[in-house]
Order: sequence, then structure tokens, then C-alpha cells
Amino acid sequence: MEEQNKNNQLSIEIKPDIAKGQYSNLAIITHSASEFVMDFASVLPGFAKPEVLSRIIMNPENAKKLLLALQDNIGKYENQFGKIEFGPEKPKATFPMGGFGPKNGNIS
Repeated sequence: MEEQNKNNQLSIEIKPDIAKGQYSNLAIITHSASEFVMDFASVLPGFAKPEVLSRIIMNPENAKKLLLALQDNIGKYENQFGKIEFGPEKPKATFPMGGFGPKNGNIS
């Protein structure tokens, strides 16, 4: 378990190859009764299929905490830099939401 400092902040370590990060412009989210699975991929011109770069699995409580943290950070971002606008193509609800497996909307 990680130690927390006096300000109740978690001290973490990040390896250099992880610190570089991965670019993702596609997220595919599925869930079961006990977990959320988020696959992050990159769709690039000239490549036949998007490649999943990372898969994150969370329990429902932590998935909701992530949602709230993103909402908070997007609000802070927009206060500092202005509203995030979508391009001419409106965002679509393309994230399959259901159980696991091809029958239930999981993309393979």
C-alpha cells in the first residue's frame, strides 16, 4: 500500500516509459455487474484497424470516481482556457454499454 503524506496526497512512482504516455482518440467502454473495462485505442489514417494501446479495468465505484474527477478537471480546464467545443460532427454515443462478449456489444 502506498504511503500518504501529511496533506493526504498519495505519493506515486512513474516509470519513464509510462511517463511518455500514449495518444488515444478512441475509447471503447464495456461493463459487467462487477467491473468497467475501458480500452483506449488510436485510429490513424492508413491503418486498417485501430490498435488497443491500453486496457483499464475498474470496479463500478472507482469508475464513477473517475467520471467525477474528469468532470471536475474539465470544468477547471474550461474556466482557464475556455469552453471545449466539438467540431462540425457532433459526438456520438459509440461506447458499447453492456455485458462482455460479442453478443452483448463488446467490440473485438
